[in-house]
Amino acid sequence: MIGLLRGRLLEKRPNQIILDVGGVGYLVAVPLSTFAALGELHGEVTLLIHTHVREDALALYGFLSQREKHFFELLLGASGVGPTLALKILSGMNVEELVPAIRTGDLARLTKIPGVGRKTAERMVVELKDKLEAVVVEAEKPAPASPAGVEADVKSALINLGYDERAADSAVAEAKREAGITNFEKLLRVTLTKLSAPQTR
Repeated sequence: MIGLLRGRLLEKRPNQIILDVGGVGYLVAVPLSTFAALGELHGEVTLLIHTHVREDALALYGFLSQREKHFFELLLGASGVGPTLALKILSGMNVEELVPAIRTGDLARLTKIPGVGRKTAERMVVELKDKLEAVVVEAEKPAPASPAGVEADVKSALINLGYDERAADSAVAEAKREAGITNFEKLLRVTLTKLSAPQTR
């Protein structure tokens, strides 16, 4: 099992990266928070890895913090949550928001994450509530981001989360116009709020 990779960042997209480790390129799926905190291409990166083995595939999931990797693995313990959905959950809401949402059973907030229906949210609350003592919630430093590429990165991230391209485009433009945010994670959060609001029933 691979537990950690340290190498050169060859390629990065909002949901996956390629890491060159001694001449071998590893394709690693990452949450948006990790993507936002990565440095420039060809810089050295160290990722904590969760190796997911199925009969037909071996997939790597990478995280910059132990806390986020631990929470990803906690999410996998909930019925109906596979690694792809767990990554979407961590991309749609950070650990600081997820922990209180699960502890208080805030289904309205959890179901705003693309891919999380009411039943999945209910299972997460019931099955994970008691395990959350192990998760230390700390304030994280805002991730550095280049203002020039922020809007494009946010649009790409939303499309990867399952949103329609036109809807993502207009929501990003509206969020940028109203809030004028140049930080990737903050702009993404505002845009997700705007996209989720009309779907609330």
